[in-house]
Amino acid sequence: MNKADIGLIGLAVMGENLVMNMESKGFTVAVYNRSVDKVSKFTAGRAKGKNIIGTYSIEELVAQLKVPRKVMIMVKAGQPVDDFIEKLIPVLDKGDIIIDGGNAHFPDTIRRTKYVEDHGLLFIGTGVSGGEEGALKGPSIMPGGSPAAWPAVKPIFQAISAKVEDGTPCCDWVGANGAGHFVKMVHNGIEYGLMAAYAEGFNLLRHANDGDSARAVDAETAPLRHPEHFRYDFKLDEIAELWRRGSVIGSWLLDLGARALAENPGLDGFAGRVADSGEGRWTIQAAVDAGVPAPVLSAALYGRFASRDRDDFANRLLSALRRQFGGHQEPTVEGGAHATQHPA
Repeated sequence: MNKADIGLIGLAVMGENLVMNMESKGFTVAVYNRSVDKVSKFTAGRAKGKNIIGTYSIEELVAQLKVPRKVMIMVKAGQPVDDFIEKLIPVLDKGDIIIDGGNAHFPDTIRRTKYVEDHGLLFIGTGVSGGEEGALKGPSIMPGGSPAAWPAVKPIFQAISAKVEDGTPCCDWVGANGAGHFVKMVHNGIEYGLMAAYAEGFNLLRHANDGDSARAVDAETAPLRHPEHFRYDFKLDEIAELWRRGSVIGSWLLDLGARALAENPGLDGFAGRVADSGEGRWTIQAAVDAGVPAPVLSAALYGRFASRDRDDFANRLLSALRRQFGGHQEPTVEGGAHATQHPA
């Protein structure tokens, strides 16, 4: 087998799917994983019979690559990326390229670009968007880093990326140093806001039949002014299908929401505790540092905090304050709602 056009480290689902995508576009790919049993499993399974070379050490991976060597790292952001950079630097030659395709914080990418360039190599930090399906069928790719690295990587990245209707690739150079991961960070912050907007909208639709339910006047709720206005029993999966086909709020995220609601209309089994993986916080911190207002993105992030009961003590203090100033008796942890004495 000929030498590989690119090497990839990290055979989790995203890494595997990117490899399969690259191979399907005519590229030969060498692969390595820290747990080498994954290499054997992959090459004997999905990659069997394809132009994919399994390797079992960093040295073997590098030896299988065409010059200039291009190695893409697809591992968890943070120290694991630095660890692999340290392993790669001694076995690569001047002008070879290291690519970080994970969700790195852009200041880390600025640091890594300088560090790798100081060792005579080139570095690309790239955002990859589209999830597992996008990695396989065509993601949006946002590369930045060492400008001199782009001509060697461009043919591969633009071949595997998503395409608009006229064939234009959803991939182009966005800038030097940490630019690629800065763009991906803001992308993920926007994603937080979009997801929160969909969630709030569908939640309102779900409660559009509250007029058919008895709603007590207590410390928790005000009465519906016009209960006859809230007697709609919407099928949320059907509404999602209406919106995703030609609507101005149609999107891939809405497509995923429609699929989830069709499979499980009540979303049974989901606890509603929403994690934040870091990019949302980084986006808000960048907005603060730049003095740029981002109230929607901030609210989406804080909503995730609240979903994990991070507002529990604050809500209890609000209850205590209402009791202090207005005598409002709210339900205790044992239950037992009492009538509200004064409006608030």
